[in-house]
Amino acid sequence: MLELAAEELRSSRRKETHSTKSEVRKLKSQFPSREGSGVGSPAALPISASERLRPADSRTQFPSREGPGVGSFAALPIGIAGVCAKTKQATTEAALARELGYHAGLLSLGTLQDASDDELLIHCRTVAEIIPLVGFYLQPAAGGRVLPYAFWRRFAEIGNVVAIKIAPFDRYQTLDVIRAVAEAGREDIALYTGNDDNIVIDLVTPFRFNVGGKIVERRIVGGLLGHWAVWTKKAVELHAECRRIAMTGQPVPLELLKLAVEVTDANAAFFDPAHDFAGCIPGIHEVLRRQGLLEGIWCLDPNEILSPGQREEIDRVSCAYPHLNDDEFVAQHRDEWFSG
Repeated sequence: MLELAAEELRSSRRKETHSTKSEVRKLKSQFPSREGSGVGSPAALPISASERLRPADSRTQFPSREGPGVGSFAALPIGIAGVCAKTKQATTEAALARELGYHAGLLSLGTLQDASDDELLIHCRTVAEIIPLVGFYLQPAAGGRVLPYAFWRRFAEIGNVVAIKIAPFDRYQTLDVIRAVAEAGREDIALYTGNDDNIVIDLVTPFRFNVGGKIVERRIVGGLLGHWAVWTKKAVELHAECRRIAMTGQPVPLELLKLAVEVTDANAAFFDPAHDFAGCIPGIHEVLRRQGLLEGIWCLDPNEILSPGQREEIDRVSCAYPHLNDDEFVAQHRDEWFSG
């Protein structure tokens, strides 16, 4: 049924596909060729992790560059495939992803709602035997489940884990993941925020823990964020500034804290937490439609539409925070992207 629905969308909305390609061109035009951003181009992965991301038949090289206080980073794009469902399906997806040249699998545990921690970890280890893992803590409101510190502490001991996307939208649960990685002694696991409600603060916060009498600091190095699907050029610039501050140890400017609030307010309009995130995908599509990058806001589920009042909220934040959008950049390059 999913394939039939997808084919119907492809046949009736060809401009959507063309627009997606233009979005890829847009992203490429925003990334410097060698800078690790964590936004979707060169990944901000510790080099020890990136060394484990080579497909068996790949000759891809990962040259490194030194960054103060953060070690070495991979300088080439990393391909990450989504892996979900129960173990049989997940291992099939992982094998296909590896065969297609993906470097790692972002492992969702949302379909294993009733599994115990032991069962979840067996599942994770099984998939990790096939492809390097990016762990994924997804909030229950979006289809995930609560995963305690004890789970993440044992998850961090899986040798083929290279990164974790932290997206519980909860401060306590975010700390659980970071503390677990720190206490496991895993300096080679890259941490990414998926907390669209706390993007800037996650990126500039030093997370410090007493581990065996020694203070250990970990940083979130980038973001895997639906919010960054729009206004992306400004997101790249914001990420670069957050990383500059984190890497140099400079005090966090008051203006950046103000900006953090504005980004969260904008995200509330796009992601629709007022209606339990029911309009999060249509909200992102609406912003892209306004920029002329999409023809409409359709989703595979025809019932997935903007929530009542969401369009007006997008109007509000667009007017309130014009410095956050990249409308001018898109307008300058849109015809170029569509002509390719």
